[in-house]
Amino acid sequence: MIKTQIEKDPELDQPDDEICCKILRTVLEDQDIDDGTITVIFGQDELLRGLKKQFFQKNQFTDVIAFRLNNYKEKAVEGEVYISLPRARENAEIFGEPFEKEVTRLLIHGVLHLLGFDDITKISKKEMTSLEDTYLTMVRWKKLFTKKISSL
Repeated sequence: MIKTQIEKDPELDQPDDEICCKILRTVLEDQDIDDGTITVIFGQDELLRGLKKQFFQKNQFTDVIAFRLNNYKEKAVEGEVYISLPRARENAEIFGEPFEKEVTRLLIHGVLHLLGFDDITKISKKEMTSLEDTYLTMVRWKKLFTKKISSL
């Protein structure tokens, strides 16, 4: 059984928990994962910047960070995905994409990292992008946000 939990900063746009969970399950089930616990944390830039500095020794902003909490050899997936909504909004503007689609891409990207995919080389990045594009066609992302905060 796949368990999902969504944590949100109350000062930011509020993604719909049910839609987020459906997106996660779509990717996991398509990758033949039927057991695990995934927590997604939607936060501010500073949260992810602090994690990037603490765990990767890089003092920079980032849009998504994923931590696999158990061994990659285990079939069940235990992990956390952190997403910066301000970074996602900026990326959406840069790439001319809807905000909801960009956040969905980051959700998918984070889950793929939990499954062992990486984007270090050009080839692995191309593979991840291709998978992201495939999953974006399989999920409903257009109504991801139920409550918008105008300050973003």
